[in-house]
Amino acid sequence: MIAKLRGILDETGTDWAVIDVAGVGYLVHCSSKTLAAVGEWGEACTLFTDLQVSENDMRLLGFATAGERDWFRLLTQVQGVGSKVALAILSALSTEDLQRACAAQDAATVARAQGVGPKLASRIVNELKDKAGPLPGAVGAAASLPRGGASADAVSALQNLGFKPAIAAAAVARAIEELGEGAGESDLIRVALQRAAG
Repeated sequence: MIAKLRGILDETGTDWAVIDVAGVGYLVHCSSKTLAAVGEWGEACTLFTDLQVSENDMRLLGFATAGERDWFRLLTQVQGVGSKVALAILSALSTEDLQRACAAQDAATVARAQGVGPKLASRIVNELKDKAGPLPGAVGAAASLPRGGASADAVSALQNLGFKPAIAAAAVARAIEELGEGAGESDLIRVALQRAAG
């Protein structure tokens, strides 16, 4: 599976970008927030990716942060939320806004996204309320972490192991305090696992 692309931004459209990686152009579908963050044509860029394969389609989705990719994966687990709807939600709301909405059961905020009606918005917040983490902790812990890099990858790794976003972010934040800002991803994951399990 393709997990990340690092290359040159070759072209963009309304909901996609082409990333040139060593002469190969990858068409990546993105939210408007990711497209705004990815940079200018001809510049180096990095996108976290998720590859979706169906019977008649193969689609590569791109995200500016590992956190945005994690939320995309959570959203697409909800019945009725495909990749287009998930990208529409991530275009309308930041991951912090989405986390707050799910934790607070605020379906109206989620329904602001194009193509999301009140019924689907209610289902999303109901199904994701436990995965969003508690209202104060997840946002505060995630905000204290440096964006991108080893810390974001470590948080993503812990979430892939089943830890809620709030717990994963808090554990990695404590690991950074212990190991220092320059710690590598594997060291952060090792210490964060100890803190999260403690």
